Amino acid sequence: MSGFFWGALPYIAITVMIVGTAYRYWTGERGWTTKSSEFLAKDSLKVAGPMFHLGLFMALGGHIIGVLVPKTLTDGVGISEHLYHIIALGGGIPAGLLFFGGFFLLMRRRFDNPKMKVNTSTMDGVIYAVLGLTIVTGFAGTLLNAVGLLGDDFNYRETISPWFRSVLAMSPDVSLMENVPLIFKAHMIMWMITAIIFPFTRLRHCLCFPFEYFARSSIVYRRK
Repeated sequence: MSGFFWGALPYIAITVMIVGTAYRYWTGERGWTTKSSEFLAKDSLKVAGPMFHLGLFMALGGHIIGVLVPKTLTDGVGISEHLYHIIALGGGIPAGLLFFGGFFLLMRRRFDNPKMKVNTSTMDGVIYAVLGLTIVTGFAGTLLNAVGLLGDDFNYRETISPWFRSVLAMSPDVSLMENVPLIFKAHMIMWMITAIIFPFTRLRHCLCFPFEYFARSSIVYRRK
């Protein structure tokens, strides 16, 4: 099963995401939307939306640096392991709080408001469940690792990071994931599940950034 989870599933997830996204684009380009619900519950979105997306971009940036930048490179420029973890926690904890807080507010908006519940599909519920587990496992793993509850010898930059880079290099080193704590393994599996469902949910709207947004006139929503 280790060979499947850490040697095969990443490629299955990436393939489904790429092929599925291309297929959905070719067969239903007009379906690439979040199905805006701002006119149903506008006020609650003013805080939740920016909060969630800011936390998302901060977390994504931290993951890119933490996973794709080798430990040898930071050591080579004089950044010690202790200093690296201080910087990572300094950015990771605020990102996690914003990400989780924004997600909670969006979830409350989606399932507490009767108008929103009527316009919520089954797949929307799946999105919230998967994203919720992804965020919780990632944030919990970071905090548990920071306080030393996952063991003093665990370092994701020597296990998860090189494993992910080996996946990108088309030569997955499954052995690197053997001694990774369960909470981080769950987080890895959740991002793969997220990739698998990506083409079939409203998550795919992030690939269609409207660059003309900054130049066009505003869309006016009237109450009546």
